[in-house]
Parts: sequence; C-alpha cells; structure tokens
Amino acid sequence: MEIIQRPSPNFNDRTPGKPTDMIVIHYTDMVPVEAALDRLCSPKSKVSAHYLITMSGEVYQLIDESKRAWHAGISEWEGETDINSRSIGIELDNPGSSNGMVPFPDIQIQKLIELCSDIQTRVHIPPNRIVGHEHVAPGRKQDPGPLFPWQKLRDAGLHCIRTEI
Repeated sequence: MEIIQRPSPNFNDRTPGKPTDMIVIHYTDMVPVEAALDRLCSPKSKVSAHYLITMSGEVYQLIDESKRAWHAGISEWEGETDINSRSIGIELDNPGSSNGMVPFPDIQIQKLIELCSDIQTRVHIPPNRIVGHEHVAPGRKQDPGPLFPWQKLRDAGLHCIRTEI
C-alpha cells in the first residue's frame, strides 16, 4: 500500500510502560480533506492522528507509530485513561455529523482494512481493541458514527469492537 508522508509536529513520546494495544478510528468532521490535513498538521491546533485516509483511498501518515499522536483527548477504555499513549489513531475523511455525514466509500474502507490488518499483525493489537472514538469518549464524541461499517471490518477478519446489542 502506498503511504504518503505528511509530517505533523503534533506529537510527543508515548508514556513508558504502556503497550501500544489499540487502534482508534475517527472521522474528520471537516470539508474539504485538505482543511483536515492542514488542521492535523498545524502546531496551533494541537491535534493529530497517525494516519488519515481520504474518501478516494489515499493514505497519509502524519505521525510515526512509535510516537504519541493527539487524537483521543479525554478518553477511557477498560480502566485506562491515557488512550493516546496506547493507541494508533486513524482519521477517515468524512464531513461528519457537523457537515452532512455521508456513507464511507468502499475504497476508503478497503484501505482502512488493509492498514488495520497490517497494524494489527505488526503491533499485535489484541482482539476487540479496534474501536471508535465514540467508544473511548462516549457522550463527548460520536465518530466514526452510525454509518461506519463495523461488520465489513469483522468480515475481513479484523478483531474490532462489537457494536450490535
């Protein structure tokens, strides 16, 4: 998979002793994608993610996986509160709830599956630790939202959160 490098200054070192054992999926909630890339790479914004996947399937790497990106904010998962130190953040280009959310294109989800499969294998992400921002920050965040196709990820063999009741 071709990955376009677009370095962001918005990172720091991971907290020692915390394993990288999660993937957190987001949507940008912005249009156009260039605005989202600019924000994720602006020192003034103080936000970032490791990757961004456009609606047309381009994959950008903004932060090295060994570093702590600033994507999860105030969040918690299974008793852990420093989710940024233990996760890899992936932004999906999507207008989101603020701008008329649209379904995620097949090519975007295909690239997400490829990227998550690679990360899950290389980094040894445990089962059911691919989650949405909405899962680690419930009530505060709603991405990747109700149109996100979790079942497609499971059908591709990824170990992700189960969202059905």
